Amino acid sequence: MTSGTTPGLTRFNTSDESTAQSELHEVCASSAWGSKLLAQRPFATADSLFEASDAAMAELTAEDLAEAMAGHPPIGRPKPGDPTSSREQRGMAGASEELKAEMLELNLAYQERFGHVFLICATGATAEHMLAALKQRIDHSAEQEREIVRTELGKINRIRLTRLIDEEAV
Repeated sequence: MTSGTTPGLTRFNTSDESTAQSELHEVCASSAWGSKLLAQRPFATADSLFEASDAAMAELTAEDLAEAMAGHPPIGRPKPGDPTSSREQRGMAGASEELKAEMLELNLAYQERFGHVFLICATGATAEHMLAALKQRIDHSAEQEREIVRTELGKINRIRLTRLIDEEAV
């Protein structure tokens, strides 16, 4: 993982507020999270950006978390034309039709139970791993699930922030 200053971090630090806000929204749909990071620019290092992201994630309210989750498509159904969700959910691509059907059924049951999509850091995860996690988590309390979601969002944000600041300056 990147820890120092990169051309992408410099570009992010020096971009106008509207551009930086848009980029942060692509990382995480929570406006509170994005505002907290915007207010702390410039970041001296990638690690300081990641630490700020983690701290902002820890402070999100239930409503902020709901806003963040709204930016994520269900596992197994990436947003059409969205390379980020397709890349992150790559582990579902080769899954059997039976597994995909079971994932869909459990996704719907989870969403009905908790009022939001099942959220997991899917990068590098197999379809079987995601299904097993869904089966385990569907019986959690709302409070347990909210904290797991907070952790999973933090992982996703770090991966997406790394991609953002590893991009060459444009």
